[in-house]
Amino acid sequence: MTPNTPRDEDLLPALPLASWKDTLATVHMWTQIVGKVRLQLCPLVNHWWNVPFYLTARGMTTSAMPYPRGTSQETTSGTIEVRFDFIDHKLFLETSEGRTVVIVLEPQSVAEFYKKFMAALAELGVAIQIWTTPCEIPDPIPFEKDEVHADYDPAAMHKFWCILSWVDQVLKEFRAGFLGKVSPVHFFWGSFDLAVTRFSGRRAPDRPGADAMTREAYSHEVSSAGFWPGGGDIAGPAFYSYAAPEPPGFAERKVRPQAAFYHPQLKEFLLMYDDVRTAGSPKAALMEFLQSTYSTAADGGEWDRKALER
Repeated sequence: MTPNTPRDEDLLPALPLASWKDTLATVHMWTQIVGKVRLQLCPLVNHWWNVPFYLTARGMTTSAMPYPRGTSQETTSGTIEVRFDFIDHKLFLETSEGRTVVIVLEPQSVAEFYKKFMAALAELGVAIQIWTTPCEIPDPIPFEKDEVHADYDPAAMHKFWCILSWVDQVLKEFRAGFLGKVSPVHFFWGSFDLAVTRFSGRRAPDRPGADAMTREAYSHEVSSAGFWPGGGDIAGPAFYSYAAPEPPGFAERKVRPQAAFYHPQLKEFLLMYDDVRTAGSPKAALMEFLQSTYSTAADGGEWDRKALER
């Protein structure tokens, strides 16, 4: 390590959930508005891989999305990309025709952001309607009516993005050790978490009563891990890991590092971010968690690890 190389601990700021929960609630809704456009424009990919965002050097992106342009008699396809910039705190909408619209990220209600964003799409010639009810949250307020969530703390959002950037690189390194089917490292705007998922190669048992989204997400056996800012009785950011379906004895197995624990309601192993951030080697602590929880899932589920791993 050279004198100018940042250490893990320099890249991992403290970010108590209570210090930015109002900003988190607002940005969560902003990302859902953008995400629902991605859901509408992009063809379905297995396990809903067409809907997440990806980390960039300045924030996160939808990547390029197709959209129709031209008259109904002669329609061609353009592309549009939407980028969150959490350094300069702007939202960029850019098309393959070279046109750009910029929205400043600042304190504003979800309703106001929705109005600006949909107007920007219309200005760029992207004609689209989205379902305006938020997903995966209790008591959702339609975007166009949400005057409740209006906070934006740029310093807190930048901290969260810095953490995501570090986690993204560790998850990508962990992902690289798997030869079987594995998801990209991607950010799900519904649950507001960064995740990577490994697959055994076998179909999973049907889930009676599951909705269409859940059936598609868990159609095959998985071991999934990621990072989440916290919520409910988890009063801070945390890393998680789970198996679906959960093999017998999964919850009782000991995983590493010692600070990791199983949450019976979530049915996930958790490792709090602060335990990683303050570890002697944050990267080693996180990799130990990822590998030990995956091994527990793969061994318990009798995966063909010799064929699936490097």
